Amino acid sequence: MDLAGKTVLITGASRGIGAEAARIFAGAGAKVALVARGADAIAEIAGDIGAQAVAIPCDIARYWEMEQAVANCIKAHGSLDILINNAGVIEPISHMAEADPVSWGEVIDINLKGVFHGMRAALPVMLAQGGGSILTIGSGAAHGPVEGWSHYCSSKAGALMLTRMADKEYRDQGIRAISLSPGTVATQMQREIKASGINPVSQLDWSDHVPPEWPAKALLWMCGAEADGYLGDEVSLRDEGIRAKVGLA
Repeated sequence: MDLAGKTVLITGASRGIGAEAARIFAGAGAKVALVARGADAIAEIAGDIGAQAVAIPCDIARYWEMEQAVANCIKAHGSLDILINNAGVIEPISHMAEADPVSWGEVIDINLKGVFHGMRAALPVMLAQGGGSILTIGSGAAHGPVEGWSHYCSSKAGALMLTRMADKEYRDQGIRAISLSPGTVATQMQREIKASGINPVSQLDWSDHVPPEWPAKALLWMCGAEADGYLGDEVSLRDEGIRAKVGLA
């Protein structure tokens, strides 16, 4: 896919899926804005990519920072065509009766409010320019309870509803809102899940997880017309048909 002249902003771009997406989208010709709290990490990745990438330190849990990140992206690249809501956390994993309320809320601040902040900051820009794509990393946890994950399941269910809301309110104005459920991915988050030892997901073998390049490539595919049948819905990498369309083994 040729994304020359297009700009993508990726949250949580310091590692894992976000970092791979930055590289893959840049390889497709897009200008890339890497957003994360880890300033040094995104600066290094942006430096590796080259002049078409810019690093923007930001805590997406704070709306004003996300709003400024979008403004900085436009200042650097002149537009914002694709938003990838990728940033997410799962720690601390705990049963509800022992969960720390403050830490529980901080996960909601990032995984749910952070997605809203991204959409809220990007939508006026995209609507003014006639459209854009908003892609959000979802999870199977949005659809059912997983032991120890009350914060994560709740936040992912809410984030999927935000995708559906964006589609409901703005599809006819050119907004393409789609969620991606990548399955279990070989990232730092999976190491944290394994360390908890709480539920069956923590017992999976490392070889059961897909590499982060897979969801990154799926996100690129989702920017094309072939994915329009999934507007307001979720693409699942567990689906062999989707993997074939994306070109994954």
